[in-house]
Amino acid sequence: MLLNRRTLVAFFALAAATSYAQTYPNRPIRVVVPFPAGGGTDIIAREVTQKVTSATGWVFVVENKPGAAGNMGVDMVVKAPADGYTLVLGQSSNLAISPALYAKMPYDAVKDLAPVVQVANAPFVLVTGTSAPYKTLADVVKAAKAKPRHLNFASPGNGTVAHLTGELLQSAAGIKMQHVPYKGAAQALTDVVSGNVDLYLGSVPTLIGQIRQGKMRSLAVTSAKRVDDLPEVPSINESGYKGFDAVTWFGLLAPAGTSKDVIAKLNSEFNKALSQSDLRKKLSDQGAIPVGGSPEQFSSLIKEDIVRWGQVVKQSGARID
Repeated sequence: MLLNRRTLVAFFALAAATSYAQTYPNRPIRVVVPFPAGGGTDIIAREVTQKVTSATGWVFVVENKPGAAGNMGVDMVVKAPADGYTLVLGQSSNLAISPALYAKMPYDAVKDLAPVVQVANAPFVLVTGTSAPYKTLADVVKAAKAKPRHLNFASPGNGTVAHLTGELLQSAAGIKMQHVPYKGAAQALTDVVSGNVDLYLGSVPTLIGQIRQGKMRSLAVTSAKRVDDLPEVPSINESGYKGFDAVTWFGLLAPAGTSKDVIAKLNSEFNKALSQSDLRKKLSDQGAIPVGGSPEQFSSLIKEDIVRWGQVVKQSGARID
């Protein structure tokens, strides 16, 4: 009798979950962007959800919740009901780097979130002002070796993926530069253009407009291969530093405990959207490379990058209390 009762409970639970997944979604899905409106993460979220809406009729509401380097918005989603109606567009900074960077974290990126799909990658690009003497990465390395810590490189902030990518570059090239952290990209870009700082590392989506307008000179991209929208810019990998590959990634996640059937349904529709040529072009125009894939693949990436970037954080000495 006990076995039959347990079997019945499991049967009805499975039936309820299946029924829920079949009727899901029947109301708007909130997508939290843990950064300000108008930035690269926000643009990616809106483009991708709009494409899914066009194909399915599903309604998405994109909500910007910036703060604490993205941790505030992620934490809000972690604490939301695990019903599939609240998602977050997280990225490597708040999911893979913050665990090592912050003394205390309000969430565990592995235990408290259910990966849905990796949306895109965005390489970084090393730039300088057009009046600077550096025409290539080799020029930078030569100058840095001649006068250690004389050159400086700016980033959007201490412990950001851009900052840590700069640390990786210094390690690979055997050079020492002075890191200048800014609170965001706006003032940093102004100082690079004016020549107040020597170099800047930022994501392609953030810098591509300035590069195309001729306000900055691009020296190298950090992905293993060249970027389609900057075909003339060599990668660090091909510039003599084999194996160098550093990008920031974006992906959708739900609160832990969200039904696997709902996760699978979301994953399927977002993968369909990411395979469409028009969306791929829109993301590419923003300097992002569409990815897609399974929740399991995205989960593995998060775990691997927590280890990888954690080591870089430790070596750099970066810390936020």
